[in-house]
Amino acid sequence: MTREMVIAIMIALAVVLVALGVWAWKRRTQRDSALAAPIGEAPADAVVTGRFDGFYVATTAHDAPLERLAIRGLGFRSRAAITVMDAGVALDLTGQPRMFVPLADIEGVDRATVAIDRVVEPGGLVRLSWRIGDVTVDTFLRAQDAGSRALTDAITGILPRPLDPATPTIPTGTDA
Repeated sequence: MTREMVIAIMIALAVVLVALGVWAWKRRTQRDSALAAPIGEAPADAVVTGRFDGFYVATTAHDAPLERLAIRGLGFRSRAAITVMDAGVALDLTGQPRMFVPLADIEGVDRATVAIDRVVEPGGLVRLSWRIGDVTVDTFLRAQDAGSRALTDAITGILPRPLDPATPTIPTGTDA
Protein backbone atom coordinates (compact mmCIF):
# COMPACT_ATOMS: atom_id res chain seq x y z
CA MET A 1 0.00 0.00 0.00
CA THR A 2 1.43 3.35 -0.99
CA ARG A 3 1.67 6.42 1.15
CA GLU A 4 -0.84 8.27 -1.06
CA MET A 5 -3.36 5.45 -0.67
CA VAL A 6 -3.05 5.53 3.15
CA ILE A 7 -3.56 9.31 3.13
CA ALA A 8 -6.61 8.95 0.87
CA ILE A 9 -8.11 6.32 3.21
CA MET A 10 -7.51 8.54 6.24
CA ILE A 11 -9.12 11.55 4.51
CA ALA A 12 -12.11 9.43 3.46
CA LEU A 13 -12.49 8.14 7.02
CA ALA A 14 -12.36 11.70 8.42
CA VAL A 15 -15.01 12.85 5.93
CA VAL A 16 -17.28 9.94 6.87
CA LEU A 17 -16.89 10.69 10.60
CA VAL A 18 -17.66 14.39 10.11
CA ALA A 19 -20.68 13.51 7.96
CA LEU A 20 -21.97 11.11 10.63
CA GLY A 21 -21.57 13.83 13.29
CA VAL A 22 -23.49 16.37 11.19
CA TRP A 23 -26.22 13.81 10.46
CA ALA A 24 -26.54 12.92 14.17
CA TRP A 25 -26.76 16.59 15.21
CA LYS A 26 -29.45 17.27 12.58
CA ARG A 27 -31.49 14.31 13.87
CA ARG A 28 -31.10 15.59 17.42
CA THR A 29 -32.25 19.10 16.45
CA GLN A 30 -35.31 17.60 14.72
CA ARG A 31 -36.07 15.50 17.80
CA ASP A 32 -35.84 18.54 20.09
CA SER A 33 -37.46 21.07 17.74
CA ALA A 34 -40.57 21.35 19.95
CA LEU A 35 -38.45 22.67 22.82
CA ALA A 36 -37.65 26.38 22.86
CA ALA A 37 -35.36 28.35 25.15
CA PRO A 38 -37.22 30.86 27.32
CA ILE A 39 -36.01 34.01 25.55
CA GLY A 40 -37.04 37.19 27.31
CA GLU A 41 -36.48 39.64 30.09
CA ALA A 42 -37.39 39.36 33.74
CA PRO A 43 -40.36 41.32 35.03
CA ALA A 44 -39.51 44.99 35.61
CA ASP A 45 -40.18 44.73 39.34
CA ALA A 46 -37.94 41.67 39.89
CA VAL A 47 -35.43 42.09 42.71
CA VAL A 48 -31.90 40.82 42.01
CA THR A 49 -30.64 38.57 44.84
CA GLY A 50 -27.36 37.49 43.26
CA ARG A 51 -25.12 37.79 40.21
CA PHE A 52 -22.59 35.16 39.21
CA ASP A 53 -20.09 34.78 36.40
CA GLY A 54 -19.37 31.33 35.13
CA PHE A 55 -20.00 28.86 32.37
CA TYR A 56 -23.07 27.33 30.83
CA VAL A 57 -22.23 23.65 30.39
CA ALA A 58 -25.28 21.92 28.89
CA THR A 59 -29.01 21.34 29.02
CA THR A 60 -29.99 17.69 29.21
CA ALA A 61 -33.05 15.54 29.65
CA HIS A 62 -34.08 15.46 33.32
CA ASP A 63 -32.03 12.96 35.35
CA ALA A 64 -30.10 11.99 32.19
CA PRO A 65 -26.89 14.07 32.37
CA LEU A 66 -25.43 12.38 29.28
CA GLU A 67 -28.41 13.12 26.98
CA ARG A 68 -27.77 16.62 25.58
CA LEU A 69 -30.78 18.44 24.18
CA ALA A 70 -30.34 20.46 20.99
CA ILE A 71 -32.38 23.49 22.00
CA ARG A 72 -31.66 26.59 19.95
CA GLY A 73 -29.54 28.90 22.09
CA LEU A 74 -28.74 26.14 24.61
CA GLY A 75 -26.93 23.66 22.38
CA PHE A 76 -23.34 24.60 23.06
CA ARG A 77 -21.14 25.43 26.04
CA SER A 78 -20.35 29.10 26.63
CA ARG A 79 -19.49 31.77 29.18
CA ALA A 80 -22.49 32.90 31.19
CA ALA A 81 -23.65 35.66 33.47
CA ILE A 82 -26.22 34.19 35.84
CA THR A 83 -28.62 36.56 37.58
CA VAL A 84 -30.80 35.19 40.37
CA MET A 85 -33.94 37.24 41.04
CA ASP A 86 -36.99 36.78 43.21
CA ALA A 87 -38.92 36.12 39.98
CA GLY A 88 -36.57 33.49 38.52
CA VAL A 89 -33.14 33.01 36.97
CA ALA A 90 -31.74 34.89 33.97
CA LEU A 91 -28.97 33.46 31.80
CA ASP A 92 -26.89 35.71 29.59
CA LEU A 93 -24.91 33.38 27.34
CA THR A 94 -22.25 34.70 24.97
CA GLY A 95 -23.79 35.51 21.60
CA GLN A 96 -27.36 34.67 22.65
CA PRO A 97 -30.32 36.79 23.72
CA ARG A 98 -31.15 36.80 27.44
CA MET A 99 -32.99 33.74 28.68
CA PHE A 100 -35.24 33.98 31.69
CA VAL A 101 -36.52 30.93 33.58
CA PRO A 102 -39.53 32.05 35.65
CA LEU A 103 -39.74 30.92 39.25
CA ALA A 104 -42.93 28.98 38.47
CA ASP A 105 -40.99 26.76 36.02
CA ILE A 106 -38.09 25.97 38.36
CA GLU A 107 -38.48 22.54 39.94
CA GLY A 108 -35.29 22.42 41.94
CA VAL A 109 -31.58 23.03 42.19
CA ASP A 110 -28.74 20.89 43.44
CA ARG A 111 -25.08 20.21 42.80
CA ALA A 112 -23.64 17.65 40.42
CA THR A 113 -20.29 16.29 39.30
CA VAL A 114 -20.98 15.07 35.75
CA ALA A 115 -22.70 16.54 32.70
CA ILE A 116 -22.47 15.53 29.05
CA ASP A 117 -18.98 16.86 28.36
CA ARG A 118 -17.75 17.93 31.77
CA VAL A 119 -16.53 16.06 34.83
CA VAL A 120 -15.50 18.22 37.77
CA GLU A 121 -14.81 17.90 41.48
CA PRO A 122 -17.72 16.52 43.53
CA GLY A 123 -20.49 19.13 43.62
CA GLY A 124 -18.68 21.48 41.23
CA LEU A 125 -21.63 21.93 38.87
CA VAL A 126 -25.01 23.47 39.62
CA ARG A 127 -27.96 21.52 38.20
CA LEU A 128 -31.02 23.70 37.67
CA SER A 129 -34.11 21.58 36.99
CA TRP A 130 -36.88 23.45 35.19
CA ARG A 131 -39.76 22.95 32.77
CA ILE A 132 -40.10 23.85 29.12
CA GLY A 133 -43.83 23.37 28.69
CA ASP A 134 -44.52 19.85 29.95
CA VAL A 135 -40.90 18.65 29.64
CA THR A 136 -38.50 18.82 32.59
CA VAL A 137 -34.88 19.55 31.71
CA ASP A 138 -31.66 20.02 33.66
CA THR A 139 -29.33 22.91 32.93
CA PHE A 140 -25.78 22.57 34.23
CA LEU A 141 -23.86 25.69 35.23
CA ARG A 142 -20.39 26.19 36.66
CA ALA A 143 -19.86 29.26 38.82
CA GLN A 144 -16.48 30.83 38.29
CA ASP A 145 -15.59 32.95 41.31
CA ALA A 146 -18.31 32.42 43.89
CA GLY A 147 -18.46 28.64 43.67
CA SER A 148 -21.27 26.18 43.12
CA ARG A 149 -22.48 26.28 46.73
CA ALA A 150 -23.08 30.05 46.62
CA LEU A 151 -25.01 29.79 43.34
CA THR A 152 -27.03 26.83 44.60
CA ASP A 153 -27.83 28.66 47.83
CA ALA A 154 -28.91 31.79 45.93
CA ILE A 155 -31.33 29.82 43.76
CA THR A 156 -32.59 27.78 46.71
CA GLY A 157 -33.28 31.05 48.49
CA ILE A 158 -35.87 32.11 45.91
CA LEU A 159 -37.70 28.77 45.77
CA PRO A 160 -40.95 28.45 47.69
CA ARG A 161 -40.46 26.55 50.90
CA PRO A 162 -42.09 23.12 50.97
CA LEU A 163 -44.46 22.45 53.81
CA ASP A 164 -42.91 20.76 56.78
CA PRO A 165 -44.30 17.19 56.83
CA ALA A 166 -44.59 17.40 60.62
CA THR A 167 -46.90 20.42 60.31
CA PRO A 168 -50.50 19.38 59.71
CA THR A 169 -52.05 20.97 56.64
CA ILE A 170 -55.53 20.86 58.19
CA PRO A 171 -55.74 22.58 61.51
CA THR A 172 -56.96 20.35 64.25
CA GLY A 173 -59.25 21.68 66.89
CA THR A 174 -60.76 20.35 70.04
CA ASP A 175 -63.75 18.13 69.84
CA ALA A 176 -66.67 19.43 71.86
